[in-house]
Amino acid sequence: MLQKTARGLFALVLIVLEWTRPGLLSPLRPICDLRVLNHFIKEAQDAEIAMRSCREGCSLSESVTVPQTRVDFDVWEKKNALDQAREVQTGLWLLQQALGLLRASVTNTALHSHIDNSIRNLLSINAVLRSLNIQEYTPPANAAGVEETWRVSSAPDLLQVHVNFLRGKVHLLLSHAHACQQDVS
Repeated sequence: MLQKTARGLFALVLIVLEWTRPGLLSPLRPICDLRVLNHFIKEAQDAEIAMRSCREGCSLSESVTVPQTRVDFDVWEKKNALDQAREVQTGLWLLQQALGLLRASVTNTALHSHIDNSIRNLLSINAVLRSLNIQEYTPPANAAGVEETWRVSSAPDLLQVHVNFLRGKVHLLLSHAHACQQDVS
């Protein structure tokens, strides 16, 4: 009897240790709640408003390549999920590069927190994509080879593209992510 109790206790301890074992990360749970994205959109809008009200020390030092925000729904629907994900990830990468350049060229320190927050939010969106099992894609280092882009030369235009890209293609990708579809059987 004592042996059975000891074995049972030992098994219980092993189970608890397995659950709490450090070093093994549990897989990310899918983040399907669009309120997360809406929060990022709201913060991007706040950054855009702050940039538009800035009068000094808030210019972009050179024009930057940004993703095209226009969505042709017929074309988008015909793309497979991998192509949609690559387009969004490329756009996020372009925005990160552009915001990094904006951060370096803006001398108005009040805007630095908005720009830093926008960059962090883009990185968080990439984490959301990983949680949805969307295959990671790193675009080529040379933005010249990236399709569906255009150039902007003002900070407010860059931040407007940022907002529109989140509201458009990122929202479409997340709202139709396979990991978030409810099985209605």
